[in-house]
Amino acid sequence: MSALAIAGAVAGGIVVLAAGAALGGAVKLFNSVIPRQQELRVDMKEMADEATWEEYKKIIYPAKEWLMAQPLEAVQVTARDGITLKGHYLACEEPGKRLVICLHGYTSNGLSNFCAIAQYYQSMGFDMLIVDHRAHGASEGDYAGFGILDRFDCLKWIEYAIARFGENVDILLHGISMGASTALMTLGFENLPKQVKGAVSDCAFTSPYDVFAHVVKRDYKMQPFPMMNFCDILSQKKAGYRFRDYSTLTALKTTDRPVLLIHGEKDNFVPVWMTNQNFEACASPKEKVIVKKAGHGASYYENQKQYEEAVSAFAEKWIPRK
Repeated sequence: MSALAIAGAVAGGIVVLAAGAALGGAVKLFNSVIPRQQELRVDMKEMADEATWEEYKKIIYPAKEWLMAQPLEAVQVTARDGITLKGHYLACEEPGKRLVICLHGYTSNGLSNFCAIAQYYQSMGFDMLIVDHRAHGASEGDYAGFGILDRFDCLKWIEYAIARFGENVDILLHGISMGASTALMTLGFENLPKQVKGAVSDCAFTSPYDVFAHVVKRDYKMQPFPMMNFCDILSQKKAGYRFRDYSTLTALKTTDRPVLLIHGEKDNFVPVWMTNQNFEACASPKEKVIVKKAGHGASYYENQKQYEEAVSAFAEKWIPRK
């Protein structure tokens, strides 16, 4: 065998090994992320170190105790694929006028992610519709939607709210992480009801592909290609969508609804550049708040005053009290 043939055979073997490693990594990534998870899978270190978390708990625990003592009403809708989506409704003193639909992050649930800010929204005169995404919490579903599927579910919750509270209800979408991406993607519907007045996005990723590619490079020390391509095929086959089927950037280029983009300066799970790209892509009135020292999903705990002031100014500008 010639030296050229030997070199070709070796190169071919390396390609096969690399492809095998990429396929194995894709299967591992898909199985650890897309199917319903039975426990919180996001490393809490993405949000804060241990000492900082102890400070955050002083905000979270009393707030959750307060929320769970409120008259939460169990509600549900049917998704377009027939699964049941569940959530909770909490009325304010004058219900039916302003409503915030709360969209939580990956492997969490609505009540956990929005317990800290619930009292604030109540004081602002907002009813709260705190939902569980598909394959999360009490909602049905086998696979997480990462915004691609969840935007259709969010539309169902919007339709539910209008049917229940009437044509005059004003709706704000507020999402965290995966929920933030869902909120922004929802703004891309051409037939989005006029009752949706805007969205608050807290640490949204631009697309599932972008955030997974970032994690692959950071944690697996691998390039996204071809591992992400294999994972994409698995997702299409099992979960019914590909990771680049839609993006926040696509939605924001055409939306006319105002957007408040919030992100933690120290977020290394969903990097700040994703919110910067969202801001640049957004064609509608937009505001951006970068919270210093905050990790992933920790902006409200890190600087409650700054967060509430930003949301209050945004809400009063675009959804004034009736």
